[in-house]
Amino acid sequence: MSDDDEAPLAKKSRIFYGSLEEKERERLGREASGSGKDAVKAGIAAGNINISSGDTMEMEERVSERQQEVLADFERRKRARQITVSTDDSEVKACLRALGEPITRFGEGPAERRERLRNILSVVGPDALKRSRKDGEKSKRSPEEFQQTWYHEGPNTLKEARLWLAKYSLPRAVKRLDAARAQLEIPESTRTVKQQEQHKTLRNLNNFCSQIGDDRPISYCQFSPNSKMLVTASWSGLCKLWSVPDCNPVRTLRGHTTNVGAICFHPKSTLTLEDSDVNMVSCAADGTVKLWNLESDEPVADIEGHNMRVARVSWHPSGRFLGTTCYDHSWRLWDLEAQEEILHQEGHSKGVHDINFHPDGSLAGTGGLDAFGRIWDLRTGRCVMFLEGHLKEIYSINFSPNGYHVATGSGDNTCKVWDLRYRKNIYTIPSHQNLVSSVKFQPTDGHYLLTGAYDNTAKVWTHPGWSPLKTLAGHEGKVMGVDISADGLLIATCSYDRTFKLWMSE
Repeated sequence: MSDDDEAPLAKKSRIFYGSLEEKERERLGREASGSGKDAVKAGIAAGNINISSGDTMEMEERVSERQQEVLADFERRKRARQITVSTDDSEVKACLRALGEPITRFGEGPAERRERLRNILSVVGPDALKRSRKDGEKSKRSPEEFQQTWYHEGPNTLKEARLWLAKYSLPRAVKRLDAARAQLEIPESTRTVKQQEQHKTLRNLNNFCSQIGDDRPISYCQFSPNSKMLVTASWSGLCKLWSVPDCNPVRTLRGHTTNVGAICFHPKSTLTLEDSDVNMVSCAADGTVKLWNLESDEPVADIEGHNMRVARVSWHPSGRFLGTTCYDHSWRLWDLEAQEEILHQEGHSKGVHDINFHPDGSLAGTGGLDAFGRIWDLRTGRCVMFLEGHLKEIYSINFSPNGYHVATGSGDNTCKVWDLRYRKNIYTIPSHQNLVSSVKFQPTDGHYLLTGAYDNTAKVWTHPGWSPLKTLAGHEGKVMGVDISADGLLIATCSYDRTFKLWMSE
C-alpha cells in the first residue's frame, strides 16, 4: 500500500449556534397534530377545561355612570333635533330672555345662539317657554288684581244679620256724633283743665292689689261690665272669677284641658242678664270655644267648628254676635240667637290673633301674624281699611270710644294709632322694649291708651298727644294682658309670673 492511499475520514455531526426557536416550533407542531385531541380529553377529565353543554348563565346588567351619561346625552341630542327653533334672531333672543338665560355671549353669532336655545330647550323641555310666558303675563297684571279680597258666599241668615247690624249701628253712630258735637260746645279752657286733672290722676297710679292667680301663666284678664268682678284665664286650662277690689276668689271655671287664650264677659253681664244666662265665653289652643254662666263652674255649651288654635274671642256690643279668631288664617262670626256660624271670613295670609268690634257695632278689626290688620264693615262684608306698617305680627287691636281711632300692638315693640277718617297711620308709639301683647283705650271717653308688653311693664299714654304718663312696673314676667274697668277707676294687668295686679290712683 502506498503512502498516497489514505483511509476515508468518519463524518461528524454539525453543531448549530444561535436560537432553536424554529426547530422547537416544528417539534411542537408535530406533537399537536398527533396527540392534540388526547391532550384536550385529558384536560377535560382533569377538570382544567370546562365546555358548556349549551346552557347560558344570566349576568346582571350593569351600566356604568359614564354609559348613562352618554345615553342621556344621546337622548338629549335626539330631542334637540326634533325641536323647532325660530330663525328670527330677535325671537331667539326673546326666548332666551324668557328662560332667564343670557341673550348673547362673546363671539356668538345667530347660528350658535339658535343652537344654544335648542340645547337649553332639550334640557328644560319645550313647555318651559310656555310657562315662562304665562308667568310674564301674570307679572304684567295690575297690583290691584292681586290685592283683591276673597269673600265666602254666606247663607240667608248672614243677609238678615247684616240688615240687623245696620239698623243697630246707625242709631248708635248718631248718638256718638251728637255727644262729640256736645263736647265741642264746651269751652276749650274747661276741657283743658279737665284733661290736666285726668293726667294728674293717671300719674298717681299705684299697685293696689297683687294676687297669685294660678299655677301657670295668666294669659288674659277682663273686668265685668259693672266693674265688681274680674275674670282671668290661665295656661293651666282654668278660668277664675275674682271679686273686685278685694281680689277674693269667687268661682273656678273648669272645662278646658289646655292653654286658655281669652275669656270675655257678655256686654250686658252683671247689668241686665240673669246669672243663669250665658254671661261669658272662652277659647283655648285646642280650638274649643265654651260658653259659661255665673252659677256653675262647668260650661253650659260648646261652639264647635274650629280645627286649629283659637287665639281670641270678642262679643259684639249688641251681645247677639260673637267673633272668634283662628290660626287657620280666618275669623268667624257666630249668631248666638240662631245658634250657627254665619260668616267664615278669610283675608290674612297667616293666623289671625285678635279681633275687636267698633263701639257702634258696625265694624270689626282683626290683627294677624302676617303683620297686617284689616277693618271689616259687618254691614257689607267688605274690607274697608288695610292696616299696613308693622314689621312683625299684630297681637292686639282696639277701637277708641271716639269711633275713628284704632290702636294696634305688634311684635316689633311698637303701638301704631290709625285714623279711620283718613285711612292711614297717624302716629307710631315706640312704646316698649319687647313685644307689645295688649292695647286698650280707656272705655268711657278714651282719654288715655294702655299698653302691656313682654318687657314686664304696662304703660299709660295720653290720647291725643301719645306722650307717656305712667309706667306700671312690678311684674316679674311678661305682661300678657291688660284691661280697664268700665267706670275707669281700675286697671288690671296679668302676667307670665302667674299673678294679676290691680292699679288705682291714690
